[in-house]
Amino acid sequence: MVVMIVGLLTIVGLLVTRLGGSERLPTLPDSVILPEGAAPAAVTFARDWLVVVTDAGEILLYGPEGGAPVSTTALP
Repeated sequence: MVVMIVGLLTIVGLLVTRLGGSERLPTLPDSVILPEGAAPAAVTFARDWLVVVTDAGEILLYGPEGGAPVSTTALP
């Protein structure tokens, strides 16, 4: 019983130390301008970029300040 409690406390401690830091969370830009008629299907973050995949199969690349897309690429 004691071993189970120690194991549970160890797991909880590891989760708190690994997931507790908010410094790793990306910051969202104030606004992002999507092309007319586009709807986001997926959003992800790179180091200095925000990437949006639209339902029409376009990849939109935004800078950290948001605004209009810096680059647009069509999926094959």
